[in-house]
Amino acid sequence: MGLLCAACASLLAWIWLTFAQGMFWRTDVRLPPRSDPGRWPSVAIVVPARDEAEVLPRSLPSLIAQDYPGEAEVVLVDDGSTDGTGELALRLAREHPGLPLTLTSPGEPAPGWTGKLWALRHGIALARTAHATEPEYLLLTDADIAHEPDSLRELVAAATSAELDLVSQMARLRAVSVWERLVVPAFVYFFAQLYPFRRINRPTGRTAAAAGGCVLLRTEVAVRAGIPDSIRQAVIDDVSLARAVRRSGGRIWLGLAERVDSVRPYPALGDLWRMVSRSAYAQLRHQPLLLAGTVAGLVLVYLVPPAALLAGLATGHAATAWAGGLAWLLMAGTYLPMLRYYRQPMALAPLLPLTALLYLLMTVDSALQHYRGRGAAWKGRTYARPSDA
Repeated sequence: MGLLCAACASLLAWIWLTFAQGMFWRTDVRLPPRSDPGRWPSVAIVVPARDEAEVLPRSLPSLIAQDYPGEAEVVLVDDGSTDGTGELALRLAREHPGLPLTLTSPGEPAPGWTGKLWALRHGIALARTAHATEPEYLLLTDADIAHEPDSLRELVAAATSAELDLVSQMARLRAVSVWERLVVPAFVYFFAQLYPFRRINRPTGRTAAAAGGCVLLRTEVAVRAGIPDSIRQAVIDDVSLARAVRRSGGRIWLGLAERVDSVRPYPALGDLWRMVSRSAYAQLRHQPLLLAGTVAGLVLVYLVPPAALLAGLATGHAATAWAGGLAWLLMAGTYLPMLRYYRQPMALAPLLPLTALLYLLMTVDSALQHYRGRGAAWKGRTYARPSDA
């Protein structure tokens, strides 16, 4: 009887998620309708980079090669790299003529700052003061993100046409290895479930989020929102940035990218595990009750359906099997569009409960690492939660 009740609760949850959670599972939220502006505004592309020599040859040339009709430049902030990232960036700029590149190194972050936001602070400040007039827009993009030549043009056209202050695209992550195929599409699926794009993109919506790998931000609004100083402690900086912009009265938009791709490989499960676990507990605001609720929710929504179906079939309890099977069917059905977007086989859809179990374990591990003093660790730095910073 207990499993039947849990299966029915899971089925109701999936009915609600499918039809009432902002149609989160749809993957057709792309850049809004746009046309070329009468005058192309100036843009500074700011790239924080820490030990990125492995991926920089595949990403930085794509920024330098942007086919943009207006004034634009690239500012790469070398955040204490030890692998020659800065020198490599200068060499790539010499080998790939295009937009001018400026390299700067701000030194170690001040207390209370994350490394990325400290780097962005200095990159934005340099971009705003390097010329007689400051850039009208800032493109904040990660060092592992490659852009097609028209990426900046399309982002600016979308921002100016729709009068948006922040336009963000969730870069298509690499999904080549077995573990990437199993875990990566689900990462974006779960993100969209938490932050439905359609709700974010409503002018009067309360939901706010962005994808840190590709954020076009109006400079005037960045100043008004105090970016990045107002979010200097944020480990999940993209969501915090979008919330700060929305609080300041700015209009935001988030969608999936077509021609913006991450080139960072995650070949082994351990690589993906570290990517998720480093910030999962921060997403839960380091609250044990939220962690317990998240674990219970993942079990009910993702693990109960297959367990109920298999147990119902084994014991001949038809109602339990039907409830579990229908919930599993809705789960797999809503996952299909994301698999299609990532060009993955549809046969992976029924494996979503296994992937959810992995994310559950990653989240618990994130909490354990936090209480062991190793939470939110990234490239040699460990960040305290904001209240402890």
